[in-house]
Amino acid sequence: MKSMRFDFNNMFSFSVGKEHGVDESELNALGYSIKEAHEHLSSVLSEDRSRIKIGLEWARLPFQDKKAITDIQELGDGIAKKYDSVISLGIGGSYLGLKAAQDALCPPYYNEFKGAGKKRPSVYFEGNNLDPDTLSVLLDNLDPKKTFVIVISKSGETAETKAAFLAVEEWLRKGAGKNYGRQIFAITDPGSGSLRGIVDEHQKNDKLSFRSLPLMKGVGGRFSEFNMGLLHLAIIGVDIQEVLNGAADMHGICVSADVFTNPAYMYAALHTILYRIKGKDIAIMMPFSETLKSTADWYIQMLAESLGKKYARKVIKAPDGSEEWPNDTGAPVNVGRTPISARGTNDLHSIQQNNIEGVNNKVITFIRVEKFNNEIEIPAGDKENILAGKKFSELIKLAQEATEWALVSESRPNCTIILPEVSPYYWGALLFFFEMATAFEGELLGVNAFDQPGVEGYKNYMYYKLGKPNLPEKISAEISSTPLVKNAKFII
Repeated sequence: MKSMRFDFNNMFSFSVGKEHGVDESELNALGYSIKEAHEHLSSVLSEDRSRIKIGLEWARLPFQDKKAITDIQELGDGIAKKYDSVISLGIGGSYLGLKAAQDALCPPYYNEFKGAGKKRPSVYFEGNNLDPDTLSVLLDNLDPKKTFVIVISKSGETAETKAAFLAVEEWLRKGAGKNYGRQIFAITDPGSGSLRGIVDEHQKNDKLSFRSLPLMKGVGGRFSEFNMGLLHLAIIGVDIQEVLNGAADMHGICVSADVFTNPAYMYAALHTILYRIKGKDIAIMMPFSETLKSTADWYIQMLAESLGKKYARKVIKAPDGSEEWPNDTGAPVNVGRTPISARGTNDLHSIQQNNIEGVNNKVITFIRVEKFNNEIEIPAGDKENILAGKKFSELIKLAQEATEWALVSESRPNCTIILPEVSPYYWGALLFFFEMATAFEGELLGVNAFDQPGVEGYKNYMYYKLGKPNLPEKISAEISSTPLVKNAKFII
């Protein structure tokens, strides 16, 4: 079987010049840091307590028990046979990972055309925003008796998902009858949290009501597609084991200490050099495949939330031999590349203008697909038409090559991930590649890539305004003492 490949020619100085590209001497100079990063990351990944405590258990997800995977596959098939629609409630990775999977691995227009879905239920994503228009329209147009609901939340307290769940639960209660709980499935913390409490309470009275699967310890939301996303994959008819096989094979490639045989390490190392030395702080992810646009959106969260950090980390050995990574609050570093998602060829007529002629502070990553699932050939009748007789797949690959050339000609660094095809196996490999690359870049930057303290600010403000009980006094005092200033003079 062909493998996914990483083409990084256009990141080097021989392609885009020394001012904007990486010189091999610069890569060699990073060699000691790469060695240290590899040894430390490998050490943490091999130590169970550290891996779980810090949040690297995602690296073990490709190797889950096959019987458990078969059970989830059968559960999803059963749901698919019984219901016309599924509402999936979640935010962050609990939304973006599932949306990425559905767009990549289901036929285009999956929800719009029943034939496209191969008699599988339509799947709608909510609980990722507080806009009342989308959810209200959805509930007005679905039949509650023929709709299954999945709610994904570790604590059950994230405002967007909790609000949507309360509204959907009431809709089911009114429309589906007394056993409405049998149409609800929770993926949540196995032992604590408000959602776990709701599950346990319903389960006391009816074992078929509010069934659940656990969110595994040590797996953060943005790294959890191979955990919380498995039931969704089963419902839409994807072979879960094939996805995990692709991830497992990529894991085997990404354990090498040599950056020239480890594409994830090379991706992280080159981007680190271009960011820290060449000032390339904008990361543009541009798949030349409509089905991978949502995968680009998933990666945007992965990069932004993992590496956009105010503080460096400290590495502390705990008494039990495991590690802890508290933030070093004494010296802010404020690091992290800013990610932007785009897609070819659509955005060649928009953002590409800035990529070519704007500030040279970007690195563009293309995803190139070698073989598409379908083909369209343009009629060959008009010999003067340069498109006559050409295949769409040929044209989109030519457009990607042309975009590379245009960027290189203006000394703009870029790289290409080459997928043989968009399939469960290669999609699983692609996600694991990005996860490992992000983890390794975190090592090179010296930050904790597995927490997200910056996300808590808006949540705490909302909790304060909503009167949430037991909010820490320090947070309440900070918010009350620093209100937003709104001067009418500056509102026109």
